[in-house]
Amino acid sequence: MTDAFPPGTVDFLAELREHNTAEWFDANRSRYQRDVVAPAKELVTALGPALDRLAPGIRAEPRVLGSIFRINRDTRFSPDKRPYKDHLDFWFWHGERAAAVSGLFLRLSPDGLAVGAGAHDLQKETLRRYRTAVCDPSAGAALVDITGRLEDVGSPVLGRSMTRPPAGFDASADAAPLLLHRALFAARLEPPERATQPDLVARLEELWAPPAPLHLWLVRHVQEG
Repeated sequence: MTDAFPPGTVDFLAELREHNTAEWFDANRSRYQRDVVAPAKELVTALGPALDRLAPGIRAEPRVLGSIFRINRDTRFSPDKRPYKDHLDFWFWHGERAAAVSGLFLRLSPDGLAVGAGAHDLQKETLRRYRTAVCDPSAGAALVDITGRLEDVGSPVLGRSMTRPPAGFDASADAAPLLLHRALFAARLEPPERATQPDLVARLEELWAPPAPLHLWLVRHVQEG
């Protein structure tokens, strides 16, 4: 079992970016299985103990459509008809995958290795629960503390998309800016070659440690069940 990617993984993704066609992919399918899918499954397995230390009970499933996203793009409603992603995405979550509002995430692309945690899309009921939690004195204060710590380590929370707070929600002065978010996540970017170094699992645990409390806060206060 390996805990890092072979150089061929980034090479494959870079070439796929240049030759994003079904014909090229079919001709290189064996490379995809060898250099992308196989090491991705091994990495998820190797990450299991570190993930459980950071967020006990988190789900890590070493399969495509588990913790490993499909490389095929959904082009049905997109003007971009390229059939494949030029990156490899991972997701680790609590509870039922379909109901998860937050997770630890990882993206490997020719541009770098993005490592982070949080929620990328809060809508309707999850957004209402999020705003209610921000306005709760205890939960709101805890989130302010978490986001402050992330700011201190140079990884501020992202996802602020509103210019005015929503009507009907009254948070403390410290927590009020968090009501302007429809998403809440933090991420760091490492150079792509970092993915091939043998201490990758230890480095990922180090990078996930600061934003993991953000994910756990969202699971506790926003995720249903």
